[in-house]
Amino acid sequence: MQQLDFELVIFASAVIDYDFIMGLIAKSTQDSNKEKMTRKELINMISSHANLMEESEDIIDYINSLKVGEKLDENQIRKDYQAFKADKTTNELNTLATKHGLQPQTLQDFVGTIINRMIFDGENLSDLLSPLELGWKDRVKKELALMKDLAPHLHKLAQGREISGLSAYE
Repeated sequence: MQQLDFELVIFASAVIDYDFIMGLIAKSTQDSNKEKMTRKELINMISSHANLMEESEDIIDYINSLKVGEKLDENQIRKDYQAFKADKTTNELNTLATKHGLQPQTLQDFVGTIINRMIFDGENLSDLLSPLELGWKDRVKKELALMKDLAPHLHKLAQGREISGLSAYE
């Protein structure tokens, strides 16, 4: 399998952050005779930097999705990465919806409301589960099971910001 090469530009004082990685990916897709870094080396670098922890899984998945030989500029890399993350989130929420017997769009709307307001409202959770017509004991079990799976996604989408009221389900 062909390797996707990444330009290696590391200075002792270089800050390895989101902007640096996006630029590095973009430069690596262009023709260049500079020293190269393989996909695996770039992934190892991303994995080893704590400041990229929240984004590292998504960045690594995005890097692995890139086609060898495709030339992209930094703006296109950034745009494609944001679309990649949105698609990944949608797919994860669809999987959770199916697992918990919910309509995917309903769960996506529920999550969207939480993230837009940064407030978790337990009444909205009850409304979300009401179509399942569960008794109160089963509803409580279903709420706890759903929130166990959903809380990590909410934290990831919140990007370090606090969601008021979510701690009641953690």
